[in-house]
Amino acid sequence: MINKNDILYKIYENNCNELLDENYIRFAGIIDVHGNLIFGGFKKEIKPLEEDEIKLQMFMEFVSKLSIRKEYDKSLGPINYLAARRDKVVLISFPFPISKITLLVSASPKVNIEKLAKTVTNIFGGVK
Repeated sequence: MINKNDILYKIYENNCNELLDENYIRFAGIIDVHGNLIFGGFKKEIKPLEEDEIKLQMFMEFVSKLSIRKEYDKSLGPINYLAARRDKVVLISFPFPISKITLLVSASPKVNIEKLAKTVTNIFGGVK
């Protein structure tokens, strides 16, 4: 588990803030294996679309569990990211298998998913 005194905490916190500076990003947060938000969150000016905290928590748990699955890694390779395009939002998760955490990003539905993935890779590049 990452604690606030850990150097990784500062790096992830800075990277989430840098990602939130992008125009099309609504939410950027790191979640642990249990789906708990470690840090990050919504842009200050953004009102969350999902107001029910229980549903948001269940979704974060689902994303976390899905992102760390490994049963197809040998045949297909590891998961780079998982993306879901909905009418009102794009949700993308990026697993960090070594530290067993997941970056969850919510963006405008007009976002180019491949460009967003490249932006995330550039910002979080060396941190896994």
